[in-house]
Amino acid sequence: MNEQPTTRPNIIICLMDDLGFSDLGSYGSRLLTRNIDRLAENGIRCTQMYNSARCCPSRAALLTGLNPHQAGVGHMTADYGIDSYQGYLNDRCVTVAEVLRTAGYRTLMSGKWHVGGNYHPPAPEFGWPTGEEGYPTPRQRGFDRFFGIWGGYTSFFNPDSLGLDDTPIKAETTDFYLTEEITNHALQMISEGSDSDNPFFLYLSYTAPHWPLHALEEDVAKYEGAFRQGWDAERTARHESQKAAGLLDEKWQISARDQDAPDWIDVRHKDWEDLRMAVYAAQVDRVDQGIGRIMDRLRELGEYDNTLFMFLSDNGGCAELFQEDKDIPVPSIYSAPTVDGRNVTCGNIPSLRPGP
Repeated sequence: MNEQPTTRPNIIICLMDDLGFSDLGSYGSRLLTRNIDRLAENGIRCTQMYNSARCCPSRAALLTGLNPHQAGVGHMTADYGIDSYQGYLNDRCVTVAEVLRTAGYRTLMSGKWHVGGNYHPPAPEFGWPTGEEGYPTPRQRGFDRFFGIWGGYTSFFNPDSLGLDDTPIKAETTDFYLTEEITNHALQMISEGSDSDNPFFLYLSYTAPHWPLHALEEDVAKYEGAFRQGWDAERTARHESQKAAGLLDEKWQISARDQDAPDWIDVRHKDWEDLRMAVYAAQVDRVDQGIGRIMDRLRELGEYDNTLFMFLSDNGGCAELFQEDKDIPVPSIYSAPTVDGRNVTCGNIPSLRPGP
């Protein structure tokens, strides 16, 4: 900020999903995250921050300020019949949205919820038991407005757990892409109250870069071929970059490669692996573009210098491994056609192109 604000600040918490510690330009990677990097350059970069290794507990802790077990979400969203593992925010905790709303803040959320009970994608029609015990929605836990998904993951092109406030909706535009829509609705929410004297709190909870590997063609094109040197070289380069930036102690050696990941020399399908990394990078890139649009809107409204922006990830990069040598596609909710009728085939097979 250039000068001391005279009013209560707006607050934006941006939470990404399964973003690795070195997956931003400001944290050592070659990904094009110029807008996020600009925030880091003019702010504070954290080098020691601790969260859960799983999604839901981190989100529960962030929203309540409690140990996730105290909030009722000690693991994921299944109800194990124990208070600490009931899978949804309990009635003994308060969320940051509930607190800030009592202080006069407009409380807004765009993105992924995933602290509201065990969600299983129904077929063929989506139905969420809004209002039932065990399935609290953002609106029931302090947010004035909500757009996003109640569950934990979905197709980026045709999501199956999409909601607006407390109403289930479906993607309608033929060019629907979830990351872009999360940004669009955040911009709309910010603008709707721009004539209010009340500050806003925005929980901007992107689903990217959580699998599935879904990205827009123009974003993938920026990175295709960029990782052809392989993950061994990429890991080394990022490690050296983080040490040079002071994020890591010079004495810290790079960790051993995951035992399930082969030496790049031995990788059979290098072009396919390069493309998978390119799609992942494209997912992060699109989030960065959205952050840039939000920063621009704040400047237009004269609110940029009075907005506190925090950028986080719910945990590290995804550690869930799937075999690449299956000879048939995997049946999945991600196989649902896109809104404009294009078929989507799912699988971890080198013959399938990830991304768009």
